[in-house]
Amino acid sequence: MRRFFCAAFLLAALPAQADPLALTLPQGAAISAERSQAATSYGLPIGPWRADTMARSALEGARSDTAWRLRGNQQTTLQILAPLRDQIAAAGYILMYQCETDACGGFDFRYALDLIPEPEMHVDLGDFRYLAAQNGNDWIALTVSRSSESGFVHLTTMTAEDATPVTPGNDLAAPQPSPEPESPAADLAKALERAGKVALDDLVFASGASQLAEGDFASLSALADYLATRPEARIALVGHTDNSGALAANIALSRDRAAAVRKRLIEKLGVPAGQLSAEGAGWLSPRSSNLTPEGRDKNRRVEAVLASTPR
Repeated sequence: MRRFFCAAFLLAALPAQADPLALTLPQGAAISAERSQAATSYGLPIGPWRADTMARSALEGARSDTAWRLRGNQQTTLQILAPLRDQIAAAGYILMYQCETDACGGFDFRYALDLIPEPEMHVDLGDFRYLAAQNGNDWIALTVSRSSESGFVHLTTMTAEDATPVTPGNDLAAPQPSPEPESPAADLAKALERAGKVALDDLVFASGASQLAEGDFASLSALADYLATRPEARIALVGHTDNSGALAANIALSRDRAAAVRKRLIEKLGVPAGQLSAEGAGWLSPRSSNLTPEGRDKNRRVEAVLASTPR
């Protein structure tokens, strides 16, 4: 009994085994979301997005993701990243790649990252930083961004099975399978945040009428998903017509069509009314010539316009 007590005491006195990487974040940081997978595959980015592709390291093994929100933190992304980078180096990791916003490849690089989605992990497309590092079989990817009033940190850790250690200067671009097609919501988000607007071209209205046809429209589902992850965003739905008829009548028709789309998004897809407004431009903003039937058909549309930038 005495031997058992002594053994138990010694075991209790031993320090707990540390995680592969335990970062000390700035004061006030709070975990906003976590997820883990016991066995998965991931092409971890180790190079910039160029010409529709990027260098990745093909990994298989256990993966975990953690997102933190730094409420009220007014540090720049570099000020947030730098001490974390120092901790990563002190833990024995070799820095494989790091970049900032445009040097990474802008929004294409950001959407190639598999991050915990908004609002738990917010990424400002004009202000983010990324680094990837390796320590033996342990790999990490760190993404840092911020909103107007908070910082955000996302850490992916992956313990790869039979990973081959690499050092800077080696060919890092491991062969990759063909990328999976992006979801409609991701496609819409990229188009909307790149151009500031996107046409909802699958909508169907009767000729000269404002009633939206029944049925599911992929563009509306994608827009609803986008707004669900960006509660700060505001969208103006703007109706457009061809140049048949008087301007005043066409402005009224286009506004009514936009209002019908707004109503469908609110009543059927649960979008908060405060995120949507409805406007009409009539035939004042054509995107094609009204001299052909094809051009007039293109001009009859409803567009989602990003009225305020999600932060």
